[in-house]
This record gives sequence, C-alpha cells and structure tokens, in this order.
Amino acid sequence: MNKILFFYFITLLPFYSIGSTNDISVKMKDLKTGELIGDITIKSSLYGVVFTPNLINLEPGLHGFHIHEKGDCGTALMNGIYILGGKAGGHYDPEKAKKHGFPWTTDNHKGDLPPLYVDNNGDATNPVLAPRIKIKELKGKSIMVHKGSDNHSDHPAPLGGGYDRISCGVIIN
Repeated sequence: MNKILFFYFITLLPFYSIGSTNDISVKMKDLKTGELIGDITIKSSLYGVVFTPNLINLEPGLHGFHIHEKGDCGTALMNGIYILGGKAGGHYDPEKAKKHGFPWTTDNHKGDLPPLYVDNNGDATNPVLAPRIKIKELKGKSIMVHKGSDNHSDHPAPLGGGYDRISCGVIIN
C-alpha cells in the first residue's frame, strides 16, 4: 500500500504548484436543480493549468469539460429554446479559431479541456491538465461539464458532441 501511495505522490507531484497563492476553487452547481455538487481546484503547474475536480452525483462515464467565455451560469434563450448555462457563452476562444479540438493543439478553442471522468459512483476526482491555458486568463470565465463525452472535433457533431450543459461554476479569483 505504501508503495502505491508513494508512486501516486511522485507521479502527480510535478503537476502541482506547492503553496501557490494563485490557486482557485470553483463551486460547481447542477444546472437543473441549482444544488452544489462540489468544487474544482485550479492550480498552475510547470506544464499548464491543472483542474482537480471533487464532484458528486454525476452520470458515470466521460463528459465534455470546457472553459466557457463568460462568468455566468444562467439560463439563456437561444433560437427560441431555453439553454441551461447558456449565459456562459461558447468555449473560450481568444484567438478566434472557431474550431473545436484537443487541449494541446493550437488551431482550436483554448477552452477545450480533456474529458472529465466520472466513476461508477457518480464521483469525479481525476485531475486534468490544460497545457495552453495560464491561470491568470481564467478570471471571469466559467467551467462547464456537458452531458456526453467529447471527441475533440466538430465532426460528426459540433463542439465534440458533448450535448447539454449539466454543471457550471464561475471562476471568480
């Protein structure tokens, strides 16, 4: 057991900044119920920004996971349809790529993150790394969890096929 813990510690240590005062905690809410489902800690690392979720009550499997352009998780009326989390806008795209892609490629939205893994108990605790994002550019944006998985492409479905927005949190710090 000690060997497993040691290996886990050594493997993840390079991804975390120790004692950083720039760490951010984002409260995440279920967009249907408004209930708090946990938080996501955001930390700078040598390799980009690490997002460490501590979420509960989600559907097991992979979920689309993105930074959205606005810090508002409210419902918006779009084309005659009410969209939960619609006020968050689209994926963070400061370079105006207007294309969905992988977190490590440079010709797509900067807010495209690795998928969020939710275990069979409905918990999400595995960290993901966003190598292109700097923590200082996240203030005033939002984090969104989508219902379905993400294929990091606009084909066959736009925006990775992640579908409905199910959980959102505003990045305040």
